[in-house]
Amino acid sequence: MTLWQARRSVQDEMQSSIHLAVQLITFNLSQTNARTEWLAQLNSLKETRHLRIQLKEPSGQVLNVSQSTVPRIPSNPPKWFVNLVASSPIQIERTLITNDGQALIVLIEANPLNEISEAWQESVAFFGLLFLLIALIFLVIHVFFKRILKTITVIVKGLERVELGDYQNYLPSFSSDEMNRIGWAINRLIEKLNTSQQENRALTQHNLTIQENERQRLAQELHDELGQSLTAIKVMTVAIARAENTQNSLIKQSTEAVIEICDHLMAVVRSMMQQLHPLVLTELGLKAALDDLINHWHTRHPDLLIHFNCDEAVESLPETISIHIFRIVQECLTNIVRHAQANQASIDLTIEKNQLSLTISDNGQGCENQNIKNGFGLLSMRERIRSLNGDFFIETKPKNGMTIRVNIPL
Repeated sequence: MTLWQARRSVQDEMQSSIHLAVQLITFNLSQTNARTEWLAQLNSLKETRHLRIQLKEPSGQVLNVSQSTVPRIPSNPPKWFVNLVASSPIQIERTLITNDGQALIVLIEANPLNEISEAWQESVAFFGLLFLLIALIFLVIHVFFKRILKTITVIVKGLERVELGDYQNYLPSFSSDEMNRIGWAINRLIEKLNTSQQENRALTQHNLTIQENERQRLAQELHDELGQSLTAIKVMTVAIARAENTQNSLIKQSTEAVIEICDHLMAVVRSMMQQLHPLVLTELGLKAALDDLINHWHTRHPDLLIHFNCDEAVESLPETISIHIFRIVQECLTNIVRHAQANQASIDLTIEKNQLSLTISDNGQGCENQNIKNGFGLLSMRERIRSLNGDFFIETKPKNGMTIRVNIPL
């Protein structure tokens, strides 16, 4: 549109200038008599814009009017602009008859270069203003979208925290009403998830407490009823076998078999009691219970070397945390023996800055993190840690063992 308007403006200006010059020349020169007066009046038009005026005789000889009627061009427009804007050349000839009957030809030729130069300057100013306006628009859009992207980044980070189970940090208020509505909806979601998490943790803790109480009750019953009954049977059988009047070989073999069965059943009962609820944990504390558990596994698997490091401060832990730590260590040792194919393992239990840290590692075969099977053992450990508001991490690589880290706030 700008180029079309410039082309039309140049054409109209050329038409206007040349017609004005023709009218002036026709009117003024028709009132004079002498050629010298004609030449003087034509010389006075030498400053007329866009025009080149010549006076010729019918023979074609050009009379001296002016060397150049075109004023100096302030700036040269580029050729492509001239080609787009320039119109067809305009040239007019008028024959005038003087009072003495002599015929003269006035040649007026329009030169649009000055008008094109002015159109170019105006176009440059217009396009400069247009470019400035576009730059300003892009700047406003950039600032606007930068604020939107910043807001979106805050929302995405908040959702990532929610994905990781952090329901304590809510989204802030935003300057945009639309973003505020989104943030308000996400905060409501976080609040509901936080409530659900608290309820699930309370339910998990309640279930685990019931489970541990039931295990403790069963272990106590095994110890009090079955254990004592087997001990009594063994004592009576030994008394029968040692009686002086018992010389019957069949009775002797039977009593020995009963004693052997009693020993086996008592070992089974002790193992079941250890799995259900270690009495050592209740009577002597967590460290003694873990020592007994490690000795038990070392007896059953002498090729597995277990290094155990434990702070004395663990003895002051609440019973709830102690039983959870014991169960986690118990499950980890079971997994090491069953799956890791390791010959060394280490257990570190420390308390620093109101935080309990448990690290269990082995030198087994390991695996890729994405290949870890979330069996009931790992799920149980995760639920135990979550019920205590703790963190649970697994680090493993093929042929590089596995490390389980647990952090529990105290």
